[in-house]
Amino acid sequence: MGLTFETRLSDSPWIASVWTCRSEQVAEMTSVATETWGLVFWEQDGTAHATVTGPERRSGTAPVPEDASFVGIQFAVGTSLRAVATPALVDSGILLPGVTRRAFWLDGRRWETPHPDDAEALVARMVRRGAVVRDPVVTDVLRGARPAYSDRTLERRFRAATGLSRGAVRQIERVRAAAQRLIAGEGVDDVVAELGYYDQPHLARALRRYVGRTALELRDGVGGALALDPEHVWRELPLSA
Repeated sequence: MGLTFETRLSDSPWIASVWTCRSEQVAEMTSVATETWGLVFWEQDGTAHATVTGPERRSGTAPVPEDASFVGIQFAVGTSLRAVATPALVDSGILLPGVTRRAFWLDGRRWETPHPDDAEALVARMVRRGAVVRDPVVTDVLRGARPAYSDRTLERRFRAATGLSRGAVRQIERVRAAAQRLIAGEGVDDVVAELGYYDQPHLARALRRYVGRTALELRDGVGGALALDPEHVWRELPLSA
């Protein structure tokens, strides 16, 4: 018994993934570093809650409400809330007020609480209203473009949009992808070679810092509840203009 995740990728350029989860007899989980922010809605004992989650720079532990059901929207790198600067959300979050099963308040407006199948519709409305914005330069870099900006300018744009450096975004994306491959049964040497780690100790250090598990623990599924969605794509980011 623990956390039961179901995750799907999204065809919206504003969303990385949409996930659902059910917690059963689990008091805490190991949180995994993430390069993106999100919206999480959950219900426990008939009461609805919602929070804005921020990027996380390393692994840690987090309490989990027991016997609760969750719906989460993980946004694409480069997007942000108009009302809250993403750097202010790093390693933290905001519990939203006035949440019901039907609606929540954010950016001074009432929004309909989403189900897993209509997350894209909610985000599309938020984009139209200007509540969710993005930096096109960061988006272009993530797609492999090399904009005509200096390294310093690109770094500043990444930090403003994501709260993280380009290097940190790259490292977190890569280690999450590595963890998923290890969970799926891939060999450590294959993961090292495919994802560009120098050697096994390099991968081990990254797993310890960002995932909180060893390669063996991931392969064997031990160590307790782990907050890691099963769909994560790693992109090789250009680190210079």
